[in-house]
Amino acid sequence: MSIPSFRYTCSKRFGGYPCTHRQWSHPGKCKFVHGYNRSFTFWFTAHERDEYGFVVDFSSLRSFEEKLRGHFDHTFLVNEDDPLLPEWQRLHGLGALDLRVMENVGMEASGELVWGWANDFLLDRDCGRTCCWRVEARENDINAAWFEKIPTWFESGLNEWR
Repeated sequence: MSIPSFRYTCSKRFGGYPCTHRQWSHPGKCKFVHGYNRSFTFWFTAHERDEYGFVVDFSSLRSFEEKLRGHFDHTFLVNEDDPLLPEWQRLHGLGALDLRVMENVGMEASGELVWGWANDFLLDRDCGRTCCWRVEARENDINAAWFEKIPTWFESGLNEWR
């Protein structure tokens, strides 16, 4: 996917989310519990700028950032099909870890997950004026994954704004 040809775009990075996870079915070391300091960069676009001239007013993203922090800050992420899930749930109940069960804990899937969260947030708030079209999900300084997609509700509204 190439950069959209929309007139206005911006990006915002959120980071400092130390968490652990494991890919239980991986044949290598990824099957063991290990941790990263995750960060996410979101690319936004708009049909038109808001009354202040912004695509997205970054100060208006505090509640969205709280959702990211609540899911990824000092948490243990586990795939929903992990055979040790009952044990992780037991340890969560004992207060030994802060469990988050996900379809898949990989960075590619994490990028898609938070892309959906961002677009739910923006659609509700901006009624289709803005969207998130790209997310970089980074586990550290050298490893990252990207998820790119224009939401259908935004894409279908393009003709109204041209």
